[in-house]
Amino acid sequence: MTNDTSLDKKELFGHPIGLFILFFTEMWERFSFYGMKALLVFYLTKYHLFTDSNSNLLVGSYAALVYAIPVVGGFIADRYLGFRKAIVFGGILLVLGHIGMAYEGNAATKSIQGVIEQDTFALQVFYLSLAFIIIGVGFLKANISSLVGELYEKGDNRRDSGFTIFYMGINLGSVLSTIICVWLGEKYGWSYGFGAAGVGMFFGLITFIYGRKYFQGKGESTNPLALEKKVFGIKNEYLIYILATLSTVVI
Repeated sequence: MTNDTSLDKKELFGHPIGLFILFFTEMWERFSFYGMKALLVFYLTKYHLFTDSNSNLLVGSYAALVYAIPVVGGFIADRYLGFRKAIVFGGILLVLGHIGMAYEGNAATKSIQGVIEQDTFALQVFYLSLAFIIIGVGFLKANISSLVGELYEKGDNRRDSGFTIFYMGINLGSVLSTIICVWLGEKYGWSYGFGAAGVGMFFGLITFIYGRKYFQGKGESTNPLALEKKVFGIKNEYLIYILATLSTVVI
């Protein structure tokens, strides 16, 4: 029977097996991210009848937040949660966000007078789903790259090639998503394209959770006592999850 120590030190193609767990996790996360993004402008203009300027403004705001929030998510992971817990939490939010994106509601209509009537509830679900994705990316994106680096000891010559392999997962996920999600969205309906992105993220989350045993104990919190402390009777760890989830309303 294989013990934990030998399992930790197992390698594949000269690299820790944990690298390939992170490869597939990131591949599926980027599959979901770019698959949804490829559909976004067309969904807004064709289905909800947004103007081009309003669509681009919304997508631009979304992109800005997606690249800004990881600074906060990285700080929280580094100071409190640790990379692993932050990635799991981010993955859960991403799955919820992509599931919400699959809800279409009713298509917008335009009267002869040029008045556009939109499904307000469907749009609110859409905005909330985008917010979940933004916060989810904030907790996952930067931290998963940091966890790749932690798999290698300082001075390990394999680190550069390890990151090259990891980034290949990003490229592979983005290429597959722009083919599969866009095709499903255009041919069968928006919910199928967005739903496929959600399924991809779910696979990524399951892959990461399953592969925990290959991370050699890396990515754990460096301040577990701070997570156990209570504020208003709630552990700091749970308080972080609650406040981060509630922040979607602000986003």
